Amino acid sequence: MRNGVTPQAAIHAGYDRAFDTILDSNATTLIAGVALFMFGSGPIKGFAVVLCLGILAWMFSAVLISRALVNLIYGRRARLAKVAIG
Repeated sequence: MRNGVTPQAAIHAGYDRAFDTILDSNATTLIAGVALFMFGSGPIKGFAVVLCLGILAWMFSAVLISRALVNLIYGRRARLAKVAIG
């Protein structure tokens, strides 16, 4: 937004940059969960299943739901002086 782009374009650029980091960090955790499932037994397999399902649900909510909420709140405004995050 400092460069004079619209709030919608700034939101799009921010989420595009953040998506690679989110995907990378969660992919490594999913690999660990698959390894736990393959080599674990009993409760370890159950933990691995819950871990993988939780990571997939978190990725869905982090990318789609938060982006939709930010677009809903800030995306329609023509000009913003600042974005209150936190």
